[in-house]
This record gives sequence, C-alpha cells and structure tokens, in this order.
Amino acid sequence: MTGEDRAMPVLYLSHGAPPLADHPRWPGELAAWADALPRPRAVLVVSAHWETAPIALGATTVTPLVYDFGGFEKRYYDVTYAAPGAPELAAEVRALLSGPGTTVQDFPDRGLDHGAYVPLKEMYPDADVPILQLSIPTLDPRTLLEVGRRLAPLRAQGVLIVGSGFFTHNLRAMTGDDEHAYSFTVEFDQWGREALAANDIDALLNFRHTAPGAELAHPRTEHFAPLFVALGAGESDLDTVRTVIDGYWFGMARRSIQLG
Repeated sequence: MTGEDRAMPVLYLSHGAPPLADHPRWPGELAAWADALPRPRAVLVVSAHWETAPIALGATTVTPLVYDFGGFEKRYYDVTYAAPGAPELAAEVRALLSGPGTTVQDFPDRGLDHGAYVPLKEMYPDADVPILQLSIPTLDPRTLLEVGRRLAPLRAQGVLIVGSGFFTHNLRAMTGDDEHAYSFTVEFDQWGREALAANDIDALLNFRHTAPGAELAHPRTEHFAPLFVALGAGESDLDTVRTVIDGYWFGMARRSIQLG
C-alpha cells in the first residue's frame, strides 16, 4: 500500500539526541513504526529545533545537515542523510499557508536539523523519501493547531506530517538510565496519555495550567509545540490516536503517537 491509497497518518514523535542510534531498542521501534505505515510520497517535518517567524521552509534540494548540538563524539558529526528535497511539496505547503498578511519564507541553505534527521534516518534509512522541514513560527498552541489544520489536505496527497519534539524535555532532570524518571516527569507523561486517550484537546492546549508539573516537564515548551501541529493535521482522526512508543530515555518521556 502507498500513501496515495488513503490519507496518510500523522505522527508526533520524541526524537532523541544523536546517540539515539546507539539505543538498544529505540531505532528498531522507529523502523518498525515506519514499516507499518503506508509508503509516503514525501515527509513534512516540524522540528522543535527550528523556530522562526514568519513560518519558513527549509532547503528543497540536498543540503548538508545542521549539526545543532554540542559535546558529543566526533562520529555523530560525521553522520550524513542525503534524502531528496521536496520542491513540489514546498509549493503545496506555500499555497496552503500563504494568505492575506501571511508570508512563507524560504531558507534554501538550511539542511535538516537533528530533530528531523535523527528519527527519519532510523525510519527511512535508505534516504529515498523526499523530506521538507517547516519551522515553528510561535509556541502558542492554538496558532500551531491552526497551522496543522491548514496542512491537513496534504495527507490525501501521500504526505506524512511529522511533529518532532520530546514529550517531556528538562535537561536538568535527566537521570542516569532509562528506568528512572523524576515524579513530575512521570505525572506529566501519564496526564498526557490520559488527555490524548480522552481526546481532551482543550486540556492539552491549556497544558501549562491543566497538566501536573508542566513547568518542570517543559521549562520551555518548544519540544511540546510540534504536538499541536500534529493534532491539527490529524484532527479528523482524533478518535484513532494511539501511543506507538513510550517509556523513558535518561529520565525524559519518549511518548510518540499516531493519528489515523
């Protein structure tokens, strides 16, 4: 089955740092997830690691990756992922998002950052699926939900829309292994699981006030923000939302979901 046979699902995934590739389970979980999906015509990814307004599109041709991290072994900076660009998808995105008072910027020299290529390299290791990256123009959940709604028609055209962040993200609350997490991380993760299962979009949109430990789970909210783009794009399939990957990575919740 290809992505053009039915509307593509929408994903929100916790993307991990470059050492994700060395994890004993996570790469296999991502690969199995991709294998279970219809084959996409292209992937549109919204990563927590690119914030700019007005909203912007990354390179539409093969461009060197953005190694937007520090302190890792040299081998992580030698990783390449020459996935094809997606100029046709860029034109479609521009048409959907442009309007009176709204412009879409182009950054032809900006390659994929680690929030995009780290998980996608595990999901599509042959680098044979065109990929386009879209910036986060704001951290406001309702605005991002509307961005996702406007992108939703792409699903019927075989485009896999991926929000890439981390379900909790507090680098000061990292632990020494995958078995232990601070109580506020566990409570936020459980709250999120329940809110998603109940389709409680209002609670999710107001997570700063409704979620336990929100300010500790997300001292800054850029890693939760891509979830709202995914929820908007997958709004017609909210009743199908399911967790595909869960658990913790050095104390951060890696919950990842699928709609549709």
